[in-house]
Amino acid sequence: MMDHREKLSGIFLPVTTPFNEDMSIDLGALQSNMRFYAQTGIKGFLALGSNGENRCLRESEKLTVLQTILETKRPDQIVMTGCIYDSTPLTVEFMRTAQHLGSDYATLLTPSYFRKQMTPPVLVDYFTECAESAGIPVLLYNAPGFTGVTLTRETVSILARHPNIVGIKDSAPTGIEQFIPLDNAGFCVMAGSAAFIYPTMRLGLRGGIASLGNAFPEALLQLWNYGRQGPDGEGQAFHERITEANRRVSGTYGVPGVKCAMDLAGLAGGYPRKPLRRLEGADREAVRQALVETGLLS
Repeated sequence: MMDHREKLSGIFLPVTTPFNEDMSIDLGALQSNMRFYAQTGIKGFLALGSNGENRCLRESEKLTVLQTILETKRPDQIVMTGCIYDSTPLTVEFMRTAQHLGSDYATLLTPSYFRKQMTPPVLVDYFTECAESAGIPVLLYNAPGFTGVTLTRETVSILARHPNIVGIKDSAPTGIEQFIPLDNAGFCVMAGSAAFIYPTMRLGLRGGIASLGNAFPEALLQLWNYGRQGPDGEGQAFHERITEANRRVSGTYGVPGVKCAMDLAGLAGGYPRKPLRRLEGADREAVRQALVETGLLS
């Protein structure tokens, strides 16, 4: 059995999709960002996730973004691809496309439009059928803040037994501790926020996916190294700084905040796609101040 914990150990970036002011994709900016990330110790990427503004992209644009990420990453970097739809057939179709293009994993968010019908049995059926209909390994994605649907420990415990469901990205603000006992060679539990990568590594996890890393990959790698070294005062203090920066940037402003931080760090954040608004004025200054006060910007 492949040890997915080893393959998914490290820091992964949920790659953003930079847009021009006219709302077209800025492919040159995406390529530039990816070339920069390829020179770092970042383990891999989540393409077409929430930070990639998956739900705001046309199907043709999703393919273009995914192909660009796959073509510009370092050969040894891992790519998880968000296959995010509200129906099983569409999810499976895109999973097969992602596999054909060269993605390593398919990341599946809980369907949410008919959220009242997304009971545990329905979710088990959905993820199981998707996992059995495509050969690419599946990662569950728990993000109730976006979907209003929560994956419970009972549901995840059932799904973790499936040989092609190999992990979970948990972005819920609380509750990842309940999944930690499920972490094993065949099922990897990944922290979905910079705020809880360090404490969960102290409990045995091996890394995670952090939006703040889009702007400051080296800072997230430093956090990961502290997590590997075990608990100490310096690591805890650095974790608290990263958590505060994450709260004031991504936690407060979402994707526009992450893109603003990228611009301030010298990367290409670009515009978010409307109706999201680019941060300007006092909001942009608030992000800059947060980054300065937490030591990420001078």
